[in-house]
Amino acid sequence: MAQHERPVDAAIREAAEAGAFDNLGGQGKPLPNRTGGDDFLRRFAEAEDAGGSFLPRSLQLRKEAHDLPARVRTVRSEDKVRALVKDLNTRISAEIFVPTGQPPLAMRLLDADEVVAAWAAERTRLAAERAELLTPPPEPKTPRRWWRRG
Repeated sequence: MAQHERPVDAAIREAAEAGAFDNLGGQGKPLPNRTGGDDFLRRFAEAEDAGGSFLPRSLQLRKEAHDLPARVRTVRSEDKVRALVKDLNTRISAEIFVPTGQPPLAMRLLDADEVVAAWAAERTRLAAERAELLTPPPEPKTPRRWWRRG
């Protein structure tokens, strides 16, 4: 079955064959940056100080609480872990008492002692894994040869 070429495609093909598109200005150069979709979102995030997150404040706080164990994994002192929990709890309580929008924040404040206990348990587990990796394997016991007695 023969395919028919649309008139626009035929005109473009004929112009390309005739060399109408050769040596055009700007050939091989990137297109200029136009203000549009991505640029608008970046400027909006900067203007609203959203940090690139367009979630409502209550969902941002829930996400931060969910990601807190991963964030404290790199922290080296218990005081800094407690400071992170205190900061997050301050923002959670502010959102509970003075909601900034929908959906409402339906969560309790984080227990700093629980977070610190989980942090300490994770650190001891990682230290044990590192120690296990650093211990050399035991020397293989060579079998006694039958001609060596004693």
